[in-house]
Amino acid sequence: MNKYIRVIKNFCADKTIRFSYLTKLGIFNGLSDEQYLKLKYKNVFGSELDLENPKTFNEKLQWLKLHNRKPEYTVMVDKYKVREYIAQMLGEEYLIPLLGVWDDPEDIDFNALPNQFVLKCNHNSGLGMCICKDKSKLDVPKVKDELRKGLQQNYYLSNREWPYKDIPRKIIAEKYMEDASGDLKDYKFYCFNGVMKFVMINSDRNTDKPTRADYFDRDFNWLDFTWGYSHAEVKSQKPEQFEKMVAIAEKLSKGLPHIRVNLYDCNGKIYFGELTFFDGSGFDKIEPLEWDYKLGQMITLPTMEKETL
Repeated sequence: MNKYIRVIKNFCADKTIRFSYLTKLGIFNGLSDEQYLKLKYKNVFGSELDLENPKTFNEKLQWLKLHNRKPEYTVMVDKYKVREYIAQMLGEEYLIPLLGVWDDPEDIDFNALPNQFVLKCNHNSGLGMCICKDKSKLDVPKVKDELRKGLQQNYYLSNREWPYKDIPRKIIAEKYMEDASGDLKDYKFYCFNGVMKFVMINSDRNTDKPTRADYFDRDFNWLDFTWGYSHAEVKSQKPEQFEKMVAIAEKLSKGLPHIRVNLYDCNGKIYFGELTFFDGSGFDKIEPLEWDYKLGQMITLPTMEKETL
């Protein structure tokens, strides 16, 4: 009973939580993408979304959602199909080994999987993901149930990220990866028209500690802002293969106004992670606010006619 009381209190007291609940209930499904994004932006940031003259990074991401739509973007964000794209662009040696792909959780033969693996849906982020470090402790029915929830999720509707709208939904299993320290640093390269401007380094991803994030410019100078995560207690050192990873990121980002290229450096070998067009979907606060404007200046919006949505 206490749980439900807390839910009701949070619903009444927190407008962001309330908006999230109403979104999940489908209350806003009938709104156009532009109407929905304006409503959510006002809910999150407390200010109007300026689509006529966007200046901040988060505003420009909303503009790009509405006006920069190309069919190939759907392939690039599909965690299964993007493997073919990366194999063509870089080579198969940059792909994390694939262990299987299925349409239904019931089709997964868990006995055939190794002791450690990662399961995830190809069309969303988070919901349904299973990072298995010891199969003997795995609650298989629970994992299947979470995967079913993941497959049912309409990831596009929650933030109107158009590339995810028509991805054929699947489940994939990949090899579990970690470096010699037992962690796996995630290098997220923010690229603009083929030029890498700054990188986020995630740490403590596969540990019991909260994930941390630090940002460095092209010359690996530390940047003093936060964006959804606190800073690491000890700043990361420049990785030995930094320049090679930058070259890979810039190759994958050519011709795109903005994209984030995720790469891993696992014991001296570079692996591809994913491509992201809309970091935090443009709804994560960048603090201090001046950095939202600084990062916004890095995006040059393409010239095109406004679409009717």
